[in-house]
Amino acid sequence: MSSPEDIARARHLKELEPLHEAWSNWAHTRQSLEETLPLMQDPDPTMRALASEEFTSLTNTLSTHVSTTFPSLLVPPSSTRELHALLELKAGVGGSEATLFLLDLLRVYVRYAASVGWRASVIQSSETESGGMRDAILEIKGEGAYDALRWESGVHRVQRVPATESSGRTHTSTVAIIVLPLSEDTEGAMNGDHELFKMEDVKVEVMRARGAGGQHVNKTESAVRLTHTPTGVTVSMQDERSQHQNKRRAFQVLRARLMDLKLTKEVADRRATRRNLVRTADRSEKIRTYNYAQDRVTDHRIGLSLMNLTSFLEGDGVQDFLDALRRNWQEEMMEEVVGESE
Repeated sequence: MSSPEDIARARHLKELEPLHEAWSNWAHTRQSLEETLPLMQDPDPTMRALASEEFTSLTNTLSTHVSTTFPSLLVPPSSTRELHALLELKAGVGGSEATLFLLDLLRVYVRYAASVGWRASVIQSSETESGGMRDAILEIKGEGAYDALRWESGVHRVQRVPATESSGRTHTSTVAIIVLPLSEDTEGAMNGDHELFKMEDVKVEVMRARGAGGQHVNKTESAVRLTHTPTGVTVSMQDERSQHQNKRRAFQVLRARLMDLKLTKEVADRRATRRNLVRTADRSEKIRTYNYAQDRVTDHRIGLSLMNLTSFLEGDGVQDFLDALRRNWQEEMMEEVVGESE
């Protein structure tokens, strides 16, 4: 069994992989360029032409390393790079259409998680008679899931004609998403909770789980509600069969929400003097529009539009947005690093 020191060393080596790869590519490209230079003086015109093309390609590669690759390595490693994710989805304006759209988005993230090898499971949901969901909590287990998906926090807007709309009028509905950082649900994670909260600050209440219309779904007090007194954060859980399971899930969500508050405060403190404070993290901000009539998905933060809505709903197009948002974040971080060094 690996010791904590071995695990820490392995993680450190993994962090250095991008730097090693970038430098190796740079050295190899420079060597190829040096080998190409004599060929540009070759008496054979064909050989000179080939060497000229190779010279242009290699100099472009080196230029990309200088302008993009090396600067990106200045971005400090993310402190949340190993965390899993919890996605909280809540239907907003739009009535039953919003609850149906929430179900569509839930499927998008489940499919995307499966495509990258993560495990996704719905740990809480509130279904409606129309077949949609008022709210849901999706747990995604996979290293780096939080860092990849945190850009999904915000208001998602859909513009489409509901199936029940006889006049063909387009309706606008919204779903709010909050992506929370999730640590391993292990003994070690529990031991580290003192950094997020003290047990005496958490009020624990148990009650009977309720179904639709207020009916009791069982006769035992299996539902659990936690209240973190200092922050007012409240978590209720009743989807599991036993009180113990619901309590474990509730503390899992509480840890995630408090960790999110801590990270958000750290970001705000770090950027307090900058004008673009929380521009990419404002959860009340409309971040993305899904327009069915135009077969278009637009992310308003970076002005990116994809003209294949079906691809996004199948989970394929999600990666394009996540990659673009990550690049945007890296550019902001590089500006921040340069600004702090001036």
